[in-house]
Amino acid sequence: MAPRSPGAGTGGRGGTRNPRPRREVTRGSGSGLWRCPCGPTCGLRSERLCGAGGAGQPPRSGGGAGGCRGGQVAGAPRPGRAAGRLLPLLCGGARGKGASLGAGASGRLGQRRYKKDVLPAPDGPVPSVSITEIRQYLRAQDIPFHDGYSCLHTPSLFTGDRGDQPLSTNAPYTLFIDKTTGSFLCTATLAEGTWQDFQANVELRHRGVTPVPPASSEETEEEMRQAREDARCIWERALPLGELLDEKEIRETKALFGISLVTDATLKRFGVRYLRTARSLVFPWFSPQDATLKGLKLVRVEKRGGTITYVEETLPRFDSYRNLFGLPLIGRRHTELVLTGWELDAMALHQAAGVASLALPRGASCLPPTLLPYLEQFKRITLWLGEDLRSWEAAKLFARKLSLKRCSLVRPGNLQPRPLEALNQGLNVTKILRSALLASHKSIVSFRQLREEVFGELVNTEQVSGVKWTRFPELNKLLKGHRKGELTVFTGPTGSGKTTFISEYALDLCMQGVCTLWGSFEINNVRLAKIMLTQFAGRRLEDHLELYDEWADRFEDLPLYFMTFHGQQNIKTVIDTMQHAVYMYDITHVVVDNLQFMMGHEHLSADRLAAQDYIVGAFRKFATDNTCHITLIIHPRKEDDEKELQTASIFGSAKASQEADNVLILQDRKLVTGPGKRYLQVSKNRFDGDVGIFPLEFSKASLSFSSSKSKVRLKKMKEEKELSAKKTPERGSGASKKP
Repeated sequence: MAPRSPGAGTGGRGGTRNPRPRREVTRGSGSGLWRCPCGPTCGLRSERLCGAGGAGQPPRSGGGAGGCRGGQVAGAPRPGRAAGRLLPLLCGGARGKGASLGAGASGRLGQRRYKKDVLPAPDGPVPSVSITEIRQYLRAQDIPFHDGYSCLHTPSLFTGDRGDQPLSTNAPYTLFIDKTTGSFLCTATLAEGTWQDFQANVELRHRGVTPVPPASSEETEEEMRQAREDARCIWERALPLGELLDEKEIRETKALFGISLVTDATLKRFGVRYLRTARSLVFPWFSPQDATLKGLKLVRVEKRGGTITYVEETLPRFDSYRNLFGLPLIGRRHTELVLTGWELDAMALHQAAGVASLALPRGASCLPPTLLPYLEQFKRITLWLGEDLRSWEAAKLFARKLSLKRCSLVRPGNLQPRPLEALNQGLNVTKILRSALLASHKSIVSFRQLREEVFGELVNTEQVSGVKWTRFPELNKLLKGHRKGELTVFTGPTGSGKTTFISEYALDLCMQGVCTLWGSFEINNVRLAKIMLTQFAGRRLEDHLELYDEWADRFEDLPLYFMTFHGQQNIKTVIDTMQHAVYMYDITHVVVDNLQFMMGHEHLSADRLAAQDYIVGAFRKFATDNTCHITLIIHPRKEDDEKELQTASIFGSAKASQEADNVLILQDRKLVTGPGKRYLQVSKNRFDGDVGIFPLEFSKASLSFSSSKSKVRLKKMKEEKELSAKKTPERGSGASKKP
């Protein structure tokens, strides 16, 4: 048998092939906003489109929608948020990290509207509904329906005959009701809303009134309209790659994106174009209703050493961009589908295997429930999302939404890379699809079924260890990374900065694509968001208000959500909200601050310790069942300030530390002569057992804890700790015996 060698994928087997460059995807304006070189008054609008040919070139006049008139129009309307980032994609302008907001920015600060989506409280206007209640209601209202994989299918209320007549069973079943949330979507009219909206429209129909699709806010409609206009302007300036005059430029562009083997016919079939001024591929989003342009995605390549980074920008913003790329090419007779995480992979699959393929709008990070109705027609779905463990874990989570019985998964590996790589390497794509594993399996499995997965973890130890922190490299050395399905307990003295530290701890992960849900019961969401925004910007925005919109736009692109609770809450209410967030937003990290605020509502026992054990057990079960990491903040016991906290210092019984996979303690040594010294202690690590401490430095200006990289200082701290223990051996011995 030939020896095994680690591959670039998960669980791969192969020969001595050189490792491929690592592929990373950056979404949104991660490193700065786009600025138009024509000046701050250049607004992207349909009637006056910027016509500059590039940085340092004079504006073009005539043709198209007209040229930019520079500063001719004073007080020009402010372009939309997405347009503000994508503006120079039309002009060929350069990016500027420290660019100002331009004239008039300070005058708009008082009129700016700030809007951030938060998860609705369960006792608010959107109560939960069960699938049993949905079925009972439909039967009581004489609405025909049949069961789908993720949705119930019914005739639409917004098409066909109106009035008090019952819906015909012969009408097309174009309205889909989500079995988990009760929200609906009509694929014929694109009307969508909550379960309460559906019930309201049924009542209107019984009264003989024409049902009205739920309307979004005027602000949202205006943003979407502006995004469509901006997308159309960019789309008109982009050209198919085959229509570029320079053959050399075509070859270089294809080589840059790794699509040299993708034919022009395939690119034309999927409607892909190239925007020369921005050196970006343009992927369209066509409406499934009337094939009109709803938005687009632009992808450009950045090379940093051996890493190839694909930077993505979308119109509209990512939270509103819900394009199943390739959907207009799917016919009603298609029953099998391959779901990918990248537009180029979907094209490579269609060209190599001739199969129906779609690409998710946000890759392996999210599968919005509003897309599920468009996937109901397929009896078999194969998920081939990527070539790393993160994509493999996402595929298993998405299979739950899509119904495990019809899903198969392509295991990443050296001989089974992502579809585009398979095409470029000349692999048999059809054979790889046939070897896909069924997502559902029996309750009892043998080692033979787990053998490849175990080998994959041995080969890819770095990926198995989880997502690495960029701001806390010493934490990576101890915990090795942030992993799904674990429970982390975090404690520290009162006033030591637990919330401030854990907000930066979570922000670091969120900036790397970890979908995060914050449950802050101790401080309100506005104050928490202010702390995180300051840490994100790395400066006091109070002193730089002109930069607020720039950083707020970038912060809003993060996959970050907040629970609207404050004060004492019932554990069942919190768990229900977390379950809703995992389904709707694919949350993989939940921060709960803190446990004590949920104990006041528990009436299971007069014993507070028993109530705490029940809450900890509920969080442990949730993390395991939903493959979601939970970070739980718990206050310590009341102890002597001169003593360092230990694992036993966590308030309550030993269950919290026993159930936890990781225990983190923020130590704060108070000094009489000056400010105290803070350091983080990892006292439990179930992954590989490594424990230890490292110092923290706090910057008040940026509200940031940055770990010191100086080994000398760490060694000095250890020596001080050993010296202190030698001076008070009797006191230390007595303290250890104290219960």
